[in-house]
Amino acid sequence: MTLDRQIVEVEDNGAKPRRFVFVLLNNFTMLCFAAALESLRIANRMSGKELYTWRLIGEGGDVIACSAGTRFKLDGDLEECARDDTILVCGGIDVAQASSKKVLNWLRREARRGAVVGGLCTAGYTLAKAGLLDGRKATIHWENQDSFIEEFEDVELTKSVFVVDGNRMTTAGGTSSIDLMLKIIADDHGETLVFDVADKVIYTTIRTDQDTQRLSVPTRIGVRHPKLSAVIQIMENNIEDPISPSILAKDVGMSTRQLERLFRRYLNRSPKRYYMELRLQKARNLLMQTDMSVINVALACGFASPSHFSKCYRSQYNTTPYRERGAQAARLSI
Repeated sequence: MTLDRQIVEVEDNGAKPRRFVFVLLNNFTMLCFAAALESLRIANRMSGKELYTWRLIGEGGDVIACSAGTRFKLDGDLEECARDDTILVCGGIDVAQASSKKVLNWLRREARRGAVVGGLCTAGYTLAKAGLLDGRKATIHWENQDSFIEEFEDVELTKSVFVVDGNRMTTAGGTSSIDLMLKIIADDHGETLVFDVADKVIYTTIRTDQDTQRLSVPTRIGVRHPKLSAVIQIMENNIEDPISPSILAKDVGMSTRQLERLFRRYLNRSPKRYYMELRLQKARNLLMQTDMSVINVALACGFASPSHFSKCYRSQYNTTPYRERGAQAARLSI
């Protein structure tokens, strides 16, 4: 028997197929959507049965474009779902703008009816904006975590690849949709089918909700030096209240001069410069993704005065925070 024709035995208990309703937001990320959908399709193929069905809906019910510009024909508008449907909202860039009042009100209504609701990629923002994640654990793409924390204090945000908290599910985006779907398939039909689905998509490492979404510090910076990694981790965890190089050096058991040499050797910049770049990167994320005032962004990133923040920002990005905010608003209005 060839691999293509191999069928995984799944017990036929007479249950009807589980239906997933994908809600595609404008500029959604195609990868997170396709990864989830293909996992379901392959589960059907490998089992030889229609275990899962799906429907694509969205605001307007006509055509919607993903962030790559590809357009998708929707099956319908935001309609009432069956009680046993699983709703997966697919987000992408400019998710705040895509999370319209109509979408939020529809989600609240479906949630009140007891629906299982998930947010893929940045759609965790949409669920949180609708109030569906208050008091729950959740995750979102690492690039959106800073702004999410500032806006949704009642959500326990994690850095996990995906989170399932009761009847709410969130993923970090990208291939993490596969991990969530494999967990769902395992819960529904057992691990044998999951291993076959993973094998079919050449997914060699199945992640759980205990796995974090970002690469380790050594992998990200391309340097495997334990003390350097430890210092960078401390920096990343202390953006609002920056720590002086002397204290950072003491924390990892070295002198300030040794720390300076370490950064110069591996990163070609001083610890102070590297720390500043981290703080400015977070500031840019907050300016682009939230409506926080420039003053509050400055304070959240460890700057004591708006003038100092503006000077540092201009040096790094060749524009001021105010112009950056204005340019972002102009892009969203197009």
